[in-house]
Amino acid sequence: MSNQPVLYGADWCLKTSGFRNFLQREWVDFIYYDVENNEEAAQRVRDHYDGKLKFPVLEIGGVWLKNPGMGELRDALKQQKLL
Repeated sequence: MSNQPVLYGADWCLKTSGFRNFLQREWVDFIYYDVENNEEAAQRVRDHYDGKLKFPVLEIGGVWLKNPGMGELRDALKQQKLL
């Protein structure tokens, strides 16, 4: 299992943009899926949240974080030795 973070969000979502900017600023290699334009990614989120499409969601090292605060995100990245 890869510990590369996966960000599920929407291009218009300010919090998604904030997470993308943060990860890029910290030089964290991550995968981004726009759940409004990628049905497979949207279905993966729905499967994890009882059929509901939630975002922004980050998957880091097998842990799913729904709309985390920056402290929670930093902690998860540090746990995976990505920060």
